[in-house]
Amino acid sequence: MRSSTLSTVTLLICFSSLASLATASGQTLPPKGRFAEPLEKYEMPPAPSIYRLEASPRMVSPYGGFISYQVNVDSNGMNIVGDAANEPSISVDPTNGNKIAIGWRQFNTYTSNFRQSGYGYSTDAGITWHFPGVLQNNVFRSDPVTNSDETGNFFYLSLLVNTFCGDIWRSTNGGQSWTERSADGAAHSGDKEWFTLDRTPASMGHGFQYQFWTEFFACDFGGFSRSTDGGATWQTPISIPNSPQWGTLDVASNGYLFIGGGDSGSSFWCIRSTNAQNPAVTPTFDQVTTVNMGGSLWYGPPVNPGGLAGQIFLAVDRSGGPTNNNVYMMASVLPTGFSTGTDVMFARSTDGGLSFSAPHRINDDPINHNKYHFFGTLAVAPNGRIDSVWMDTRNAANNTDSQLFYAYSTDGGVSWAPNVAASNSFTPLEGWPQQNKIGDYITIVSDNTGGDVAYSATFNFNPSRGQHEQDVYFVRVSPPGGATPTPTPTATATPTATPTVTPTATPTPTSTPRVTPTPRSEPTARPRPTPGPRP
Repeated sequence: MRSSTLSTVTLLICFSSLASLATASGQTLPPKGRFAEPLEKYEMPPAPSIYRLEASPRMVSPYGGFISYQVNVDSNGMNIVGDAANEPSISVDPTNGNKIAIGWRQFNTYTSNFRQSGYGYSTDAGITWHFPGVLQNNVFRSDPVTNSDETGNFFYLSLLVNTFCGDIWRSTNGGQSWTERSADGAAHSGDKEWFTLDRTPASMGHGFQYQFWTEFFACDFGGFSRSTDGGATWQTPISIPNSPQWGTLDVASNGYLFIGGGDSGSSFWCIRSTNAQNPAVTPTFDQVTTVNMGGSLWYGPPVNPGGLAGQIFLAVDRSGGPTNNNVYMMASVLPTGFSTGTDVMFARSTDGGLSFSAPHRINDDPINHNKYHFFGTLAVAPNGRIDSVWMDTRNAANNTDSQLFYAYSTDGGVSWAPNVAASNSFTPLEGWPQQNKIGDYITIVSDNTGGDVAYSATFNFNPSRGQHEQDVYFVRVSPPGGATPTPTPTATATPTATPTVTPTATPTPTSTPRVTPTPRSEPTARPRPTPGPRP
């Protein structure tokens, strides 16, 4: 195992070596205007393991037809007082929608910035959660990304912050336990890494895993790598045209790989590789398309001062229908020509990423550049429906209190259903664990009847600190008339008292609410259809 400590001198030497390597290899340093430092930094030693010593009832927060369930709970299903959790990434077993896993950045105490790779799992479609712990105790990890294959295996990409190297972990039991596939740091990687895998059985690259990251802050030279053996070994990294960052990637039904990224500013690209699926060749990138997203990515917005307003999400339709292999991109951007406010913008390609539509504003509230719509993300269901969720301040008089919002499209993104608030209001400006942000992203996985969402919120109140706490939540969203998000009944532990947030039927502008938990019994399990494969 790599050491989880690194002196300042060693870190400086590491950066100097990277700079020398870049020069020797012809790699350029960050162009002017790009974000000039990594979002993840090794800053603190391991925090004392003092969490779990104090507990309160876990939070269940109903709002309208939606119910958010707290994920980061102790072995008794209780809230852990004094910890922090953010930046969640969700995976769902496509063969059994009751099995869900979420990975997140776990801070044992808000008094430290030291974070680890937390994980939780549910066997009843997200109603009850179990938090066994972290991938490795006292190892500084961040940027969690989870995914699943079509048979129900879960994978977890985790970044070792002290080296900017990453590794892949696998779970074959629905996220209950994880085994490291590659040795510590053997998956190469770098800051703001992301990965995907090929789930199409007929593809030459079926089962291959693809990863890219911010090339300027990386484990070694290059910004892209491929694994042909399920994450056990990774090929020598190569560079991607334009060195994209802060993005995601996906695979089409024909095995073509698409990467959505940008320059951390106003430039966005969709980059294609048609031969990454061929194990006999080193992948090349044959198409680079500039995409207009109507603005710029923003580091340090007022709603998330130490992080992003959101990153770039790319998803490919594999429905087999009229929209099959459409490529979609989404980003939360500061609109061109303005200095405040963000919008969730969407663009679509119907010709394999060769060209994209003009940007479409997903949040449908009246344009107001004092409002923030951030952490926008999307997923495509097996039937081609597009689901999108994001954080939204439209109903807040102070322009910072946020709610989770939801919208969907059934015509390939040409039109979108009216936005719906899916959570109670919370402040994103409390619960910071010595880092002034609530993460950099949230995530969603869609099936034919709805989407499973992992997000961070601050519903729990810590009276000893006088602030709300950052916690990870699960909520099921679906179009009106969709299936109720409830599981096949399974045996569960004795229910514990659970606080609720009083829902508001019609949101009205308000300052940050101070939630007073009241006991509530656990909900009764009800049948839920098994979803199709995750896109």
